[in-house]
Amino acid sequence: MAEEYIQIEAGASQEYFGPLSRYIEDDDVTDIDYNGHEVWLTDSSNTRYIARGLDLSDEFVEQFTRRVSNDVSKPFHKMSPVLEAETDTLRITIVHESVCQGMRCFCIRKSLPSVRLTEENALSSGYASKEMLEFLKNCIRSRMNVVFAGNPGAGKTECAKFFSQYIPAHDRVITIEDNPEWHYRKLNPGKDCVEMKIGKSMDYTDAIKTCLRLNPAWMVLSEARSTEVRYLLEGFSTGVRGITTLHTDDVRKIPDRVVNMIGQDVAADRIENDVYSFIDVGVLIKRKVSDETGSGKVRRYIDEICLFSREGKKNKVTMIAEDGMMTGNDIPDCMMKKFNDAGIFHPFGFTGEPVKIPMNRVEGKCANITGFLKVDESGYVAETGREYRVHDRMGSDMESDAVSKDESEKAMEEVRQEMLRFMEKVGKELDSGSETGATYCGRQAYI
Repeated sequence: MAEEYIQIEAGASQEYFGPLSRYIEDDDVTDIDYNGHEVWLTDSSNTRYIARGLDLSDEFVEQFTRRVSNDVSKPFHKMSPVLEAETDTLRITIVHESVCQGMRCFCIRKSLPSVRLTEENALSSGYASKEMLEFLKNCIRSRMNVVFAGNPGAGKTECAKFFSQYIPAHDRVITIEDNPEWHYRKLNPGKDCVEMKIGKSMDYTDAIKTCLRLNPAWMVLSEARSTEVRYLLEGFSTGVRGITTLHTDDVRKIPDRVVNMIGQDVAADRIENDVYSFIDVGVLIKRKVSDETGSGKVRRYIDEICLFSREGKKNKVTMIAEDGMMTGNDIPDCMMKKFNDAGIFHPFGFTGEPVKIPMNRVEGKCANITGFLKVDESGYVAETGREYRVHDRMGSDMESDAVSKDESEKAMEEVRQEMLRFMEKVGKELDSGSETGATYCGRQAYI
């Protein structure tokens, strides 16, 4: 159900939300839940606790309900016991006492235009290992289709929002959601984005079909819930890349969930084959209470990562991470090709200090490349117009003067092979005193 929109004027929070306004204005509070007796709060560190000293009067609850009901022009009584509304950053749900054992209840969920998950706090909190983060960032950079799975409240959208930041800047992104949670444009200023919202005049299926006419490079669906996932797969089959979330407790169940959502209209084996063909990565986020002391402290973390592939008419799931740890399983050749095509030769990233690789002159038909390349976790090979460049975010130390794309590709392939040979040599010798001046500090690095 799509909520009706409420426009609350700046500075009117105190009048509209009364004693709840301080929590509305506190960016650290993510959820405000009233059970008819107490107000429970959830904060950005995933701690849940009672708002001590706050006793909502029946008069306030009635006034608040009436205010929301009037603003969205919706009835609220025994025959219409659920009232829903939204603002730019809030989603409000109020449930009538006739279906809540005589107690009126409500929930206010906040979705701010920010990403609470960062690489630093992910590592420090045990949310994910460095290898997991680098691998998933590289999946996005390689334009793979990713499904973020988990139970309700696990933090699927927050995780997906974090990794969506690594979508290449020049790719057009179209978001489809019923509640404003992604805030892609505000989180990624300057990127090409169209934000679509479903409602009475457009459901998820219509939105996906419309999206495909708007020249998307990426389609971001807030949640796959029902038969619309069929059109999502069809979109992926055309080459549009995508991110979505769905409810399940194991990445290996994603194909079955998709088949069940689509129903009986299409043969199950055909849909299952499409899942393995057009969905590349599954990520499971788990949520659990980290102690039994009653503090309400909740831990969220990436529990599973898998790759879906279909080769030789056989469907395969390759577990990359399980029980919160890397499995050490090899990446299937067909998936490794996707990484390599994006210029990523070590998908798990670099585990030590940056490596400086001096390059000898490489002669090609149209390339004369010299200098040295700084290789770190942000480096990759990218095409910039008619010129091919090996660079990181800080700039490029090497480039080709290629006059044609075909010739420059050949020249750059020679460079890649030279770099691979160099890394193998440095990795074996571990010699920081040689004339190359390179030090190999980890078992993997970008090339």
